[in-house]
Amino acid sequence: MAAAGGNDVNSDDGGVTDSPKRGPTLSTSTSSFEALDPHDPNLSKLATAMFEKTSDYLIGELTLTQEDYKLLEAMNNATVTKYTDMQQIATNIGKSLHELNSKYESLRPMLEQIDQIEDSVSKLEQAAYKLDNYSKRLEAKFKALEKR
Repeated sequence: MAAAGGNDVNSDDGGVTDSPKRGPTLSTSTSSFEALDPHDPNLSKLATAMFEKTSDYLIGELTLTQEDYKLLEAMNNATVTKYTDMQQIATNIGKSLHELNSKYESLRPMLEQIDQIEDSVSKLEQAAYKLDNYSKRLEAKFKALEKR
């Protein structure tokens, strides 16, 4: 492969060519572009613009990815805080529940007495109604005997 503007000096060397300005070089493509060779200035401007826009695009993509990771980090931190708060609340609820159970156990004998008293009062009330009905029947019989 011969470079443009170069002479093929060593054809047996596997692609080694002479550069007009620097001597023998290895050619990896069919185009020959060297930094010091004269070239189209418009092409140079377009290439520079392309590289700048590609650079801007890549910087934008990397910045976007970085911002995504920052957002994820903020969300993770907020989640950790929320779960820590929820754990504290659950711990407090557990303690309160334990205290309430202890208080209920200490009040259980009194509550059982209240239940027994309520049963006794209910029985007394039924007995009072029966006694009231009985006394009304006795009064009615007494008045009936008194009229005779």
